[in-house]
Amino acid sequence: MNAPAASCLIEPDRLRARLGAAAQAFALEVLPECESTSTLLLDRARGGAPSGSLLVADRQTAGRGRRGRQWLSSPAASLTFSLLWRFPGGLARLAGLSLAVGVALVQALEQYGIAGLGLKWPNDLLLDGGKLAGVLVELESGPREVLAVIGIGLNLQLPPTGEGEFLHPPAALAQVIEPLPERHHLLAQLLIALADVLGRFDAGGFAVLRDEWQARHAWQERPVRLLDELCAERAGICLGADRDGALLLRTETGVERCFSGDVSLRRA
Repeated sequence: MNAPAASCLIEPDRLRARLGAAAQAFALEVLPECESTSTLLLDRARGGAPSGSLLVADRQTAGRGRRGRQWLSSPAASLTFSLLWRFPGGLARLAGLSLAVGVALVQALEQYGIAGLGLKWPNDLLLDGGKLAGVLVELESGPREVLAVIGIGLNLQLPPTGEGEFLHPPAALAQVIEPLPERHHLLAQLLIALADVLGRFDAGGFAVLRDEWQARHAWQERPVRLLDELCAERAGICLGADRDGALLLRTETGVERCFSGDVSLRRA
């Protein structure tokens, strides 16, 4: 006799009902566990999976963060998913995509009346200075389009003390919302905001979202350090993001434009 299938915390039919008209933008699959939703979805994207393909997992055993860091994920304590979106054209027009995704996340969470939310360049959502959510965007260019796999991890509960090593202290929704939002409603709000923001980004790039990102920039006009794998550490005043998503850093020699990839931003 076959063992019963493992039940998932997200039920597809309940999620579709909460998405309403936006449900048509997504092709949803829910998994009880996988190594990495982004790795799995990237493989499917190469095989022709449609734009809007969405993988949600209760647990990821090898979830990835930026610069090869691990993202810890466990049932009920986090919400982790990856979304495939296809953009016509070349890679250059996708500059600032991770920042645009951050705008969508914070807009969705602001609907719950949460105070203390902020965005950190290039891919973190902060809550009172702690890391509430992370974004990892992986791009592959084809002959006529670029596919983007957008991985998102959102902390619902704080991880147990001593679990994992954190570049920034973690934060969780449970610190500011009691009880937590119903999981299907929360994910639906995030997806509705993502569909809207990705559509706007497709039409006008990060430039059309820059003011919204700047208004929520957590480290605006604050001293920071920029760690670069190729150059010496630099210090300056963080001025936020340019219209193409580049970090603006005011140093002793003037305003520098920096791009993600080989750099890491830290508070001074």
